[in-house]
Amino acid sequence: MVVAERVVAVISPDSAPIRRLKDEAREAGLLVDVTQGRKTRAILIMDSRHVLLSAIQPETITTRFEGEEERE
Repeated sequence: MVVAERVVAVISPDSAPIRRLKDEAREAGLLVDVTQGRKTRAILIMDSRHVLLSAIQPETITTRFEGEEERE
């Protein structure tokens, strides 16, 4: 689980700049892999500079965040 207010961006891992960002986060010790061995489908950029790898589609994550906003 993540705090929705701390998420800066939810992006797809397909492009070369995003792969570079992931590599830089790994080197800095800021990469958190929560895929549990599955394929990375989304990358979450946090306000703390942490980069989270997720096995959930970016659209699904965004929809879940929007659902949380409606409940508040």
